[in-house]
Amino acid sequence: MNEKPVSVALAILTQNERFLMQLRDETSGIAYPGHWGLFGGHLESDETPEEGLKREVLEEIEYTVTNPTKFGCYGDSKIVRYIYHAPLTVPIEQLILHEGWDLALVPPEAIRQGSYYSAKADRTRPLGGIHQQILLDFIKAEL
Repeated sequence: MNEKPVSVALAILTQNERFLMQLRDETSGIAYPGHWGLFGGHLESDETPEEGLKREVLEEIEYTVTNPTKFGCYGDSKIVRYIYHAPLTVPIEQLILHEGWDLALVPPEAIRQGSYYSAKADRTRPLGGIHQQILLDFIKAEL
């Protein structure tokens, strides 16, 4: 039986040529536990990808994304990821993290390296593979 792929929307939020990323909780049953990833999540059945992106980011960090630009779509048989980018227009200290372990503005060098230090975790954690690939593609295309 063929199941329909899950649809998610993810945000590339940039500030001063750095990328806002979430250190995901170390919880079993979630994708990329303990890894750095992009903010966003699953779409509700009645949402467009842009609507879902705005809802998820608001829920996760209390930030209102305005005028997101579609960057691309990454899909396979299990998941379709709609990727949007927008500037982060507030200081990171104004964000309120409701989901995940930590958040940080990650520089391109760390994206290329595939890991970044978390002060809250007090250790270097890896980037989720697909999240790193999306950001590498974005860096190549946009910066």
